[in-house]
Amino acid sequence: MRFLILSDIHSNLDALEAVLAAAPAYDVVANLGDIVGYGACPNEVINRSRQLGDIVVRGNHDKACAGIADVRSFNFVAAAAVVWTHHELTDDNMEWLRALPQGPLPLAPLTDAQVAHGSPRDEDEYLLVSDHAAETADGLQVPITFFGHTHMQGGFLITTHQEITYRPQYRQADKNENWEMALERPGKYLINPGSVGQPRDGDWRAAAAVYDSDNRKIEFFRAIYDVAKAQERIRAASLPERLAERLGHGR
Repeated sequence: MRFLILSDIHSNLDALEAVLAAAPAYDVVANLGDIVGYGACPNEVINRSRQLGDIVVRGNHDKACAGIADVRSFNFVAAAAVVWTHHELTDDNMEWLRALPQGPLPLAPLTDAQVAHGSPRDEDEYLLVSDHAAETADGLQVPITFFGHTHMQGGFLITTHQEITYRPQYRQADKNENWEMALERPGKYLINPGSVGQPRDGDWRAAAAVYDSDNRKIEFFRAIYDVAKAQERIRAASLPERLAERLGHGR
């Protein structure tokens, strides 16, 4: 099977639609959370996400925007977006957001892969370096974990003797691009598809990945989208300017 892995859409409808249009062929969609927050189209993005399938785990922004987590742990810019989003959500979408499960969940129907928002051991933990990934991998019962939260596309392979970090190698910054990686070595893989709606790895293009379980292969990809339109939406909603500005830089 081929799984489209999405994460950290953050209410960016323009980026989400670009990713769906650019994605390689897939059978199932898995959503790793932070569907809302930051961007200006929370209801539209939730509606689209609900259409895509039922493999969804909650993120920290989803919890905060739904009112089931404390916003005081967020910085001022993020908190402002949470409060705005909370008041924008329809009742139906609010209930859907509140009902999202905590990860990790199996990447159904597979039994050797799972999905989470942050770390499988803590949905709010950031896996930014191989040391953190190795600590997490030590307790994993499955060889492949897909996670988000960091907005950094790539991942880690943890073996008995090595900690290997992967980052896709793209050549151009103004076109759609793909980069493949085979999961051919024994060990525990922790794979981050990157952020659809607010990348922070220096590449402004929307990020996602497709996992081919039959061939044990990851196809990372980046999709160009109308950043100016997404920025205009944020400004029209009177959200903090920083949320619009950063989209152009991928930081």
